[in-house]
Amino acid sequence: MVNSELKTFTLPFPNERGERKIWVYIPSRSEDEKLPVIYMTDGQNLFDEESTEYGSWNVISAVENEQNNTGLSAVIVGIDNGNVYRDSELTPKCIGEIQHRDYFNDIFSPEGEVFDSFLTDTVIPYIENKFPVKKNKESVSVCGSSSGGLQAFFEGMEHSDKFGFVGALSPAFAVYTEDDWRAYLLSKVNGNMPYIYMYCGNADPLEEILMQSTEMMYDLLPEVGYPYDMFNEVLLFENAHNEKAWREIFPDFLHTFLDKAR
Repeated sequence: MVNSELKTFTLPFPNERGERKIWVYIPSRSEDEKLPVIYMTDGQNLFDEESTEYGSWNVISAVENEQNNTGLSAVIVGIDNGNVYRDSELTPKCIGEIQHRDYFNDIFSPEGEVFDSFLTDTVIPYIENKFPVKKNKESVSVCGSSSGGLQAFFEGMEHSDKFGFVGALSPAFAVYTEDDWRAYLLSKVNGNMPYIYMYCGNADPLEEILMQSTEMMYDLLPEVGYPYDMFNEVLLFENAHNEKAWREIFPDFLHTFLDKAR
């Protein structure tokens, strides 16, 4: 057996924003064993209480518990956010005009396409070259929360050939109108789409807005031809918009992904 490891390094981010820290957790595994992989936004909030001011998701404990209970595990790749540029980097420009500026006032100029390029052209090739991860889409997931959940959803729609599973937790679907979403999805949905795991709470004003837009998306997906058996929705009304809630839901997301990974 090879012992588990947590490694960090940096990769060059576009737009002259310097180096971006990447976290990679590799669970214990057999020699030469390759594992499913989850690419996640907000890497600084995933592993270590000391690296975040908002609280950790404790993803290592979640992976260890899943491994102990089912024998299944995944490599977790966390990408640090861009600080003041976070919401801009995790909001695509191509879908439509930004709504709810009172809540999303940190979106200076949508740059989700730049983050997408960084993930697919820089991060994923590096990870696949350096770490024991599977490359088939059924074993590759992308996940995030809030603007990160929006970006994860976008990644899945843009690269249905690369990602087999999307984790959209408290996703910021509300930044676009339903009509803009409908037009975008109609241009993307094909016969080979990823499974979408959507979650939202309802215990604060922002989460209430995001729950409404999550339910909108849940109704819209079949309308645009998304297969009914390729998405689900988990609603926990008592949960607010914070790391504690995402830490609570992450083990279920992880279990659902690994149950479907091949």
